[in-house]
Amino acid sequence: MVREPLTETQIERGRLLGGLLRGARADRTMVDVARQAGISVETLRKIEGGRIPTPAFFTVAAIAAALDLSLDDLLRRVDDAVATSVSA
Repeated sequence: MVREPLTETQIERGRLLGGLLRGARADRTMVDVARQAGISVETLRKIEGGRIPTPAFFTVAAIAAALDLSLDDLLRRVDDAVATSVSA
């Protein structure tokens, strides 16, 4: 099975998601958040840096839970940021 290349919008959404998660992490260390989410520090680093533009749902859900973020709020914030970047 061949995976379709990601669109620019999908890549941008991944960057925006990573930035929002990084901002929500604030002063907490990557090690702390990754441990609480049950993922590797490297995975968290790649998601925050936008190098994994389409992370698995349960990975994002685990990070959001570790950061006490609502998935609905996170989705709304990413959608709002995409809409802003597209109209700019």
